[in-house]
Amino acid sequence: MYKKLPKRRYELTMAFLQKELPAPARILDLGVRNPFTEWMEEAGYEVVNTGGEDLDFDPSNVAAEGFDAVTAFEIIEHLVNPMPMLMQIKAPKLLASIPMRLWFAPAYRSSTDMWDRHYHEFEDWQFDWLMEKGGWKITNSEQWTAPSKHPFGIRPFLRQFTKRYYIVSCERSKE
Repeated sequence: MYKKLPKRRYELTMAFLQKELPAPARILDLGVRNPFTEWMEEAGYEVVNTGGEDLDFDPSNVAAEGFDAVTAFEIIEHLVNPMPMLMQIKAPKLLASIPMRLWFAPAYRSSTDMWDRHYHEFEDWQFDWLMEKGGWKITNSEQWTAPSKHPFGIRPFLRQFTKRYYIVSCERSKE
């Protein structure tokens, strides 16, 4: 089932999730149900997904109560303005990951899929500031590379050691 998925990224994300929020836990996962949702459930989490609504226009679903955490894995870069959504989250914990801006590659954009667009590609410090301004305190973070399967070229070479993904665990700031 997971052969065509980003296996390494999923494994690293799951390891981070299990370290920061051991199962069982009740999670509100931003975005539609997907293979990683199923993987979280297999690991013992109770997962409720948002319905695929545009969180820029209607972030109200993130204000649902009764969750141990909200997860936003590869979601925030798709929002034009993530601040209202970040501020409405009621869960005490937020785990979020993003693809980081790469200096040697242009920002990702899709001309055919209106949902698969990156309005932001953050550097780690920019994402930290966003979390802080949104009322969150980062308690842990990790970065990892995304090695390419293509054996030749400067970009595949650079992807071997350039950090591509950033994940954070946050708690609601008391300030």
